[in-house]
Amino acid sequence: MAAKSSPTVLSSHLQEIVDIGFGRWAKVEPLLARTACVALQRLCEEDKKKLLSTNGTRVFGILDSLVSGFSLSENIWYAAVDKAIAALYAIHPTPETIAADLVKKSLKSAFESGEGSEMQTDIASGTTVQVTKLSRYLFIVSHVAMNQLVYIESSIRKIQKAKSKKEKMDAEKKNLDANTESDVQKDDGINSELGLAASEDAMLDTLAERAEKEIVSSGSAEKNLIGHCAPFVSKLCRNFSVMQKYPELQASGMLALCRLMIIDADFCESNLQLLFTVVENAVSDTVRSNCTIALGDLAVRFPNLLEPWTENMYARLRDQSVSVRKNAVLVLSHLILNDMMKVKGYINEMCMRLEDADERISNLAKLFFHELSKKGSNPIYNLLPDILGKLSCQNLKGESFCNIMQFLIATIKKDKQMEALVEKLCNRFTGVSDIRQWEYISYCLSQLAFTEKSMRRLMESIKAYEHVLSEDTVMDNFRNIINKGKKFAKPEVKSSIEEFEERINKLHNEKKEQVLTEKNAQAHQEKVDNFESLIATKKDGDESGESEITEDEEEEEEEEEFDNPVEDSEILRSKSRGKKSRARSDGSSEVTELESGDDEEVESSSVHLRDASKYRTKRSRTRSRNVCPDSSVRRTTRSNRR
Repeated sequence: MAAKSSPTVLSSHLQEIVDIGFGRWAKVEPLLARTACVALQRLCEEDKKKLLSTNGTRVFGILDSLVSGFSLSENIWYAAVDKAIAALYAIHPTPETIAADLVKKSLKSAFESGEGSEMQTDIASGTTVQVTKLSRYLFIVSHVAMNQLVYIESSIRKIQKAKSKKEKMDAEKKNLDANTESDVQKDDGINSELGLAASEDAMLDTLAERAEKEIVSSGSAEKNLIGHCAPFVSKLCRNFSVMQKYPELQASGMLALCRLMIIDADFCESNLQLLFTVVENAVSDTVRSNCTIALGDLAVRFPNLLEPWTENMYARLRDQSVSVRKNAVLVLSHLILNDMMKVKGYINEMCMRLEDADERISNLAKLFFHELSKKGSNPIYNLLPDILGKLSCQNLKGESFCNIMQFLIATIKKDKQMEALVEKLCNRFTGVSDIRQWEYISYCLSQLAFTEKSMRRLMESIKAYEHVLSEDTVMDNFRNIINKGKKFAKPEVKSSIEEFEERINKLHNEKKEQVLTEKNAQAHQEKVDNFESLIATKKDGDESGESEITEDEEEEEEEEEFDNPVEDSEILRSKSRGKKSRARSDGSSEVTELESGDDEEVESSSVHLRDASKYRTKRSRTRSRNVCPDSSVRRTTRSNRR
């Protein structure tokens, strides 16, 4: 820490750093190697040259064995190798050469057949590899790629610094004699007209872009060492069954994928969907947390690519893991406060963190809004109506909502903004029909710091909110506003406030009676509708019953007429026998009387037939009301009756 502010502190302790940090004490305390690597990064240029001349070979050999060997435990190795690779790039004159050797050694170690009890898995080509070695290889290759990008950028800055220093020296030479000064000005004018200075800057930018592109070279047909690894990493991370089976491999694989995405824009665009799928569905909290941090780096480097995914980035604030939510708050706070991401649209998700169950996350969210209120003319003032609308539509407890809005409103200090907020909030009543939102809007109004002007605006906007005064909670919030206004108001303004109070009390009673009347009328109408529907249902049931009875009667008549022709024939024969007997007893009668007797007999027979049919109809109705007997029972009844 001391060397960070004053690198010369380490000048007289170079030998101790090497002996203690990488000697026998490092085996007892593994963290010493990591600390020694950090110290090597803080050396000044003179100390670096001194170290290279005295212990350069030894130091690079130690760092090489630290990265490629297995002397450190798994939980220490990743932290130590992170700093070891960074130290190599800080002190080595050509770090890309030694870094390439490290990648090759790690690759060979990962894909050679290993013997041991460690679980193994088959990768795409069918080669059997150890999970631990493969995880280390992915970490090394991605960390080398990231440090190579940093090395290129630092080299570009050195060139630009040397160029500006040269220009400064040329400007100082203009203090020479007049002839020389005129010649220098003439040369500068020619160079500016020809655009030579601008062309040099453009050429430098082109070289830097090309050098960065060659690290991964995903868009080129010829891939280098790291470029061959990039498709393998992408394919490995898409194998979700293997990733879920080996969480350690998934952590290293996703970290490597994110680092390679940060380096190359084309590789980033082709794997963004995969990254957001993993950050939403990964089981491991560590994987989701690392991906969330990587999203912040990607948003800084490729803002246009990440802009369509803004909603998904804000969604990390709702993660179940405390560490993921904390990192999401930190990442989004950094992006928003540095104008790298738009605030509008999803800021309500950040507001929800004000009431987070974890106290640290809640404090970070409060710090963010406190810093945001200092920017420009306080963006919270413009965002407050949108925040109010979205929070009131979410499943949020009333107490939490009140605490959030109270904190946000407290960040607004200007009277003009308060007056404008009164009008904005009053206008929101017109487009809202939900009672809960009425209560929330009125609560926000009650939390504002009212002045005479803001009270006048509130009274002038009564038409916008008079329909909500029927609710008791809304009325209580307006009474709180009136009580605040009475405290600071002058006598003439106080009288206006009292008149306003009487008016809203009157409106409250009228609206409440009106609402009660509407409820009673609605309840009565519902009863009438239910009664009419009941009657209609009963009527339909009766009509269907009568139609069923009629159909049964017709079917019964047809069956009896078809099944019992013998009964009708017996009746006719009995009638004819009766007529014959009467004819024999009245033999002395005249022919005309016999004829008339025959007519009467025919009529009587028809009467008997009608009586029989009526009897059968009555009997069928009786059977339809009771349980209908089967056909055999009906035949038995008829035979007994005959």
